[in-house]
Amino acid sequence: MPYHVSREGQTYGPYTVEDLQRYVASGNVLLTDLAKSDDNTEWVPVAQILGVAGATSATVPPPGVPPPAYSAPANPYGAPVAAYGAPAVPYPDPPNLHWALVLVITICTCGLFGVIWDLVQILWLRGVDPTTKALKYFIGYIALSFLGGATSVGVSAAMMSGSHRYHSPLSSILSIAALVFIILYRFAMKNSLEQHFNGTEPIGLRLGPIMTFFFGGLYFQYHFNRINEIKQAARYRGQL
Repeated sequence: MPYHVSREGQTYGPYTVEDLQRYVASGNVLLTDLAKSDDNTEWVPVAQILGVAGATSATVPPPGVPPPAYSAPANPYGAPVAAYGAPAVPYPDPPNLHWALVLVITICTCGLFGVIWDLVQILWLRGVDPTTKALKYFIGYIALSFLGGATSVGVSAAMMSGSHRYHSPLSSILSIAALVFIILYRFAMKNSLEQHFNGTEPIGLRLGPIMTFFFGGLYFQYHFNRINEIKQAARYRGQL
């Protein structure tokens, strides 16, 4: 049965009992946090759901009473660390090259570095979320771009030699298909990142669809830099 967790007016979840046990053990969720399932109308302490022995009224407030303040590292996404802390199984930090540097190197390499860095991001994401579809869409985009480029070069060479004086529609079709796949890759990446950073490592990540559509990997890198700042601050405070 899934449960939602409430802290300081914000709700997280749903989580299974196993998730709650794991997050309580790692410090992501407190026994004093309130939780309820879809079948219940009353919020009750997490300790009551887990049946933790020794949980008394001195440590567990009655339903309706806000939990005590929680000292957490600054979170630019606005979510209290209800949930954020060390997961039961540590996950590798996201790629942490500054987004502005990624932009400069991408411009200097005529876009080649941007493609390589997108792949670095995807491989990291696949390490923390093996179910993501971003990698297969990215491979499709690369393959179609390569075929489209090769087709365009072949048609241009034929036209210059004078043997064929027509424009093949195949290159246009491949270019459109590559555009579709890069859009699919970016939104698959967006969905996987939001699922990971609102579930396994909950920090309240929200990614805008417009920025995702136009800037893709550069936009993701901007958020990776901020996420790494949160994690480093947590380590500094002894929470990781």
